[in-house]
Amino acid sequence: MKETVELTEYSREWAQQFEEEAVRVAGVLGGNLTSLHHIGSTAVPGLLAKPIIDLLAEVVSLEACDAATAGMQLLGYEAMGTFGIAERRYFRKFNAERRRTHHLHVFVAGSDHAIRHLAFRDYLIAHPEKAAEYVALKRKLSRIDGGDWDSYVSGKDRFVQNMERLAVDWYAERGA
Repeated sequence: MKETVELTEYSREWAQQFEEEAVRVAGVLGGNLTSLHHIGSTAVPGLLAKPIIDLLAEVVSLEACDAATAGMQLLGYEAMGTFGIAERRYFRKFNAERRRTHHLHVFVAGSDHAIRHLAFRDYLIAHPEKAAEYVALKRKLSRIDGGDWDSYVSGKDRFVQNMERLAVDWYAERGA
């Protein structure tokens, strides 16, 4: 069965779900972990989102993260390797109905990829008009091809890339 996108209005519970999962993930990544962030649409108050909690872990070493894969699997995560980004380790978690509940993106602390994700989140929070544009696009894309996951993700790609460029510049100007 092909995976479809189901969007949900913002829920304050997402922040709590992040906090609970962050404790578990930190326990596995241990001293390799430098910081853990809530990213993605569920981290932006008021934003329409797939109810999947995205976590970004900044670590000292990707090799040490690789060594923790068995522990992540014990938490219910599926290890996906780099999943298209060479400097990343990506994990995803499903519930009993095989619906995604969490995504974990692991990068070396301070990497351009980590900064890009944090900048995008913070930019949307600081610019509600851009967040509203993103919501409108997400609503439109979720109705294409019966909510097909791949169509939805590829449809957002150009908007997200353009927004990321603005966000990274804005983030740098703030000295973040």
